[in-house]
Amino acid sequence: MASMDAAHDRRPPGPRAALRPAALNGARAWRSAAAALLLGLAAAVHAAEALRWLDGGRPGAAALQAADLLDAAGAEGLDPRDYAAAALRQALDRAQQGAPPDAAAAAQIEQGLSAAMERYLNDLHFGRVDPRSVRSDFHVQKRSFDAAAVLRGAVQDGSLAEAAQLAAPRLPVYAELRRMLAEYRGLEDDPAWSRPLPALPGGARGKVEPGQAWAGLPLLARRLAVLGDLAPPAGTPARLDAALADAVRAFQARHGLAPDGVIGRATVAQLEVPPAARARQIALTMERLRWTPLELGARMIVVNIPEFVLRAYEWRDGRITVQRTMKVIVGRAFDTRTPVFDEPMRSIEFSPYWNIPPSIARAETVPRLRRDPGYWEREGFEFVAGDGRVETALSPQGLDAVLAGQWRIRQRPGPRNALGDIKFVLPNRDNIYLHHTPSVGLFERARRDFSHGCIRVEQPQALATFVLADMPEWTEARIREAMERGKSSTLRLREPVPVLLAYATALVKGGRPVFFDDIYGLDRVLDAALRARAPLQWTMP
Repeated sequence: MASMDAAHDRRPPGPRAALRPAALNGARAWRSAAAALLLGLAAAVHAAEALRWLDGGRPGAAALQAADLLDAAGAEGLDPRDYAAAALRQALDRAQQGAPPDAAAAAQIEQGLSAAMERYLNDLHFGRVDPRSVRSDFHVQKRSFDAAAVLRGAVQDGSLAEAAQLAAPRLPVYAELRRMLAEYRGLEDDPAWSRPLPALPGGARGKVEPGQAWAGLPLLARRLAVLGDLAPPAGTPARLDAALADAVRAFQARHGLAPDGVIGRATVAQLEVPPAARARQIALTMERLRWTPLELGARMIVVNIPEFVLRAYEWRDGRITVQRTMKVIVGRAFDTRTPVFDEPMRSIEFSPYWNIPPSIARAETVPRLRRDPGYWEREGFEFVAGDGRVETALSPQGLDAVLAGQWRIRQRPGPRNALGDIKFVLPNRDNIYLHHTPSVGLFERARRDFSHGCIRVEQPQALATFVLADMPEWTEARIREAMERGKSSTLRLREPVPVLLAYATALVKGGRPVFFDDIYGLDRVLDAALRARAPLQWTMP
């Protein structure tokens, strides 16, 4: 644990060191200015403890600006009700337009506005929930942000809007999601979703292929046009023509579906999701960006689980550049989910053994070996006793010892090894790692949750090249030779590479929103936690 803490202590500092986007250019350019402003605001901590929002009982400019910020909290994916925004606005309007409140009422208004703004700034910066309470086991970094001190300085300097901007994630992806959130909220009352699409022809497994007719095509075209996947149609489509099929493909690509232009059950299910639900999905991702540690080092690897994609990043001249992007296979949603966490990668195993986890051995491997003893030789299995002794022959006694927890089964290096020819090791309590696989055909699937929890990578050699970039003696040829050698060996990394297993079901690519299924139900967990959060209790005097 001490070495792990030390590794985290070496992470680059910064006012929002734990929040960086997937594709951020110039990410460090704002940091010195932001830090200077935040420190300047915090310097006002020596000002009077009680903020003075009212002057002679009348709200000042800062009070009205604060009310505007709280009213607009929804634009940040927050909930104005969490900050008693409506009641505070009403109190300020009454103080501005009617008789000034007495001293006790004025103090109550000022205290309420201060509490609301502190909570708002804190929520913008840190998020509203502890990530570990919603199944995200991140090493949340300590960040020097004192919402109370920042608020005092901002009120004193008349810079509330600037303080709010600096409190929120300064990430291009956050700004893009903020824009998409406004767009989808603007569609919530669109009549295109006032009624459901009609049933597909052909029953439960029906579908509409290009060139075919369907009664739902006019409504389909309307929705695709509203969403920006289709130019507004000149007339009512009678058949799924080329233009409409292309629009269907664009929609499918943005919603984690195979872009085949065929309207089937999965496509209809995504089309039926109303804009309000998409807006909530975007807001949940914005919440995650506040506490997902997206900057952990000069180089890092991020796997977005619902997207089934790995990206490897590198800092260059103060900019983040994506060095590698590849498909991945993650844990099955039903029973072997990949956990969400961050840990440094510390070593690589070439031509690895696969030590079958006891749970898999008991539930799958041993029963199959008893049904099909030939499976032992075909897969290259062997027993490893508690004292390290290796037994290559299958025996009933060996299987019994495995079930008793005394022995284990491992698979020798080779073309059938479940880990392929390379394993990327990031020590963690769940024994999760990245590796290759002989089952490369699964990478062609649109949905790729097939593993027992570990991450299978599509381009292992490319990933190894990225990981070993600071060890130039490990050329591509040497990496390839080690992978193909068939003899297990372990290489300890000169510098650990941070790995983040993240969970975001809404992103923006090329200026367009993309959505992924909530395969593990973590959006539902986060949504429930946010809805259960108690709002600020304040009543108008």
